[in-house]
Amino acid sequence: MIIETSTKRKTYYEELSEKGYSRRDFMKFCTMIAAYMGLQSSGVAQVAEALKTKPRLPVIWMHFQECTCCSESFIRSSHPIVADIILDKLSLDYTETLMAAAGHQAEEAMHKTMKEHYGEYVLCVEGSVPLGADGVYCMIGGKSSLDILHEVAEGAKAIICWGSCASNGCVQAAKPNPTTATPIHKIIKNKPIIKVPGCPPIGEVMAGTIVHILTFGTLPALDSIGRPKAFYSKRVHDSCYRRPYYDAGLYVESFDDENAKRGYCLYKVGCKGPSTYNACGVMRWNNGVSFPIQSGHGCFGCSEESFWDNGPLYQRLPNIAGFGIEATADTVGKVALGVTAAGIAAHAVVTNLRKGKMINNLISEGKESEQQLKED
Repeated sequence: MIIETSTKRKTYYEELSEKGYSRRDFMKFCTMIAAYMGLQSSGVAQVAEALKTKPRLPVIWMHFQECTCCSESFIRSSHPIVADIILDKLSLDYTETLMAAAGHQAEEAMHKTMKEHYGEYVLCVEGSVPLGADGVYCMIGGKSSLDILHEVAEGAKAIICWGSCASNGCVQAAKPNPTTATPIHKIIKNKPIIKVPGCPPIGEVMAGTIVHILTFGTLPALDSIGRPKAFYSKRVHDSCYRRPYYDAGLYVESFDDENAKRGYCLYKVGCKGPSTYNACGVMRWNNGVSFPIQSGHGCFGCSEESFWDNGPLYQRLPNIAGFGIEATADTVGKVALGVTAAGIAAHAVVTNLRKGKMINNLISEGKESEQQLKED
């Protein structure tokens, strides 16, 4: 899917230069975002060239049934250009939360973009759409969010679902789902859709998704449920710094025990890292300072579908994918400790065999020397 842009718009680099960013700042951003996107070193030049020469994407950002945490995560990215490149008033055609205009002026800005860039603009959606009671739970300007979504999606080239609300319904869709909260992909069927789940997603993941579209003119490679593989191809468990404790069978039993103070694995107190695909352990939040597990709280699994209904948040999973369907933290721990003990025993046996061989060699050498002396 190719995204074409109008040549009448300023490039991102032109806008950033006008804001006072130096070329050094610009290249630092390109290097950072290329690394997060999983590109090789040559990808930095591609990103830089795209941001310097291509006009910015026309973007319409809608808010439905959500808490705006996705926008909050974006503007608190580790690099200020992330916010300026997308969320600044010069780089965004319409967003109910951040734009200065209101009322008729805001509506005019949105419809102008929809008309002048029909088939070109990217629609970003934050929040689920309530279908219950004819959509009365989320009315904007006298229109239901369902009607607005259909209207704005009609001329969109692609749709990006920010956060778990738009991607899978999130807490609003948790049982019994009183508003019939519905994710975007279950409503819009005729447009390419990218899901960027999380509650909220990481700001750099959001920026990387848009920069990929701008750089390559295509959607990023997606996994089986529509998430960018660059950010959702590995489990939180696999990049967690507490993983060695898990493998050794060392777990926190309660949040106030000594094991919690030692920083042991949080699996037994509900951490969903083994079944959650996200880049949290690598990219983290707040200038890369921390993520939930590092702060002492287990992963909720917020980037997975129906995570609110996937069992109690503070109870461990019944089994662990990858260790056999019957495997549990207890048996894995026992196996890990058993393997360690077996390894120690094996090492002792091998060491003793080597020592025995060495002694026998020395004895043989001594006998040979003694025999040689007698002959001399």
